[in-house]
Amino acid sequence: MLLAGGLLAGLAVAVAGIPREHAPLPAIARYAMTIALPQWNLTEPVNEIVYGTRGFDTFGETFLLLAAVISVIVLTRPREPRRGYFGEEAAGQRERATADPGGGRPEEEEQALSAERREQGDEPAGPGTRRPATPDRTPLGVHAPETADAMTVVVRTAIRVALPILAVAGLYTAAYGFAPGAGFPAGAVILGVVLLAYAGFGRRRISRVVRPALVEVLELSGAGAIILIELLGLLLKGSFTANWLPLAGPETILSGGVAQAFSAGELLEVGTGLIIVVFAVLGMSHDWTPDEPEEDSKEHERNKQR
Repeated sequence: MLLAGGLLAGLAVAVAGIPREHAPLPAIARYAMTIALPQWNLTEPVNEIVYGTRGFDTFGETFLLLAAVISVIVLTRPREPRRGYFGEEAAGQRERATADPGGGRPEEEEQALSAERREQGDEPAGPGTRRPATPDRTPLGVHAPETADAMTVVVRTAIRVALPILAVAGLYTAAYGFAPGAGFPAGAVILGVVLLAYAGFGRRRISRVVRPALVEVLELSGAGAIILIELLGLLLKGSFTANWLPLAGPETILSGGVAQAFSAGELLEVGTGLIIVVFAVLGMSHDWTPDEPEEDSKEHERNKQR
């Protein structure tokens, strides 16, 4: 009751403080009338600030994100060549077993690797068995771990409905720039679309798209496009963030000139960068700090007690 009363009081104060029709324009509205609309044909002044007046700050933030993505790639990189974000370590183990069949791998390690291969669909769950495509096709009464790639029909149906709506909303935000930041939140929305597809339908359905050979090239392409857009402003107009493209009418897909192109580059760079980070961490199968052997840990405890 106290929280509800506090919220109601706050809303009442906010509504009472709303400017009336004869009130002077706030600072952000004056900025829109004097800068955003006349110079950029943008009705969203915050978007103009992000990609226009303060575009150099956004440029720096973009490449901070790129540096973070590179750091995650380095930390999650397995020992064998990178072919995908999933199953790289298991692929290396299989290659080692093929090259050295008598390597003497412990039975526990072999069982763990076999379970991982079954989970990833690289070997059947047992003699004469096949991995079910969805939980709906799993026979009733089977006493075994769930190994289906996809979720249930209820979850898959809900995701099929939500995915196109989410994708269109993200692309609309980037294309028309009515939301502050435009390309940044739209890139996060694209990550949400990919994660929904992964959670609902399994990694096999996205494996052709979410792979280093494609996603990392797209991210670098977005970063390169942003650099080119800003450098052309410096060469053609004498300012790193100057507009050098023709302006279309306000509230159209081509309004904003360079600001709109910058936003499109952000959509590509941010969306793919977040996808790289998330799926690189999901596919990580080793720790940079190995566990101490049991005997060493016991000796360490005895030394501490002394």
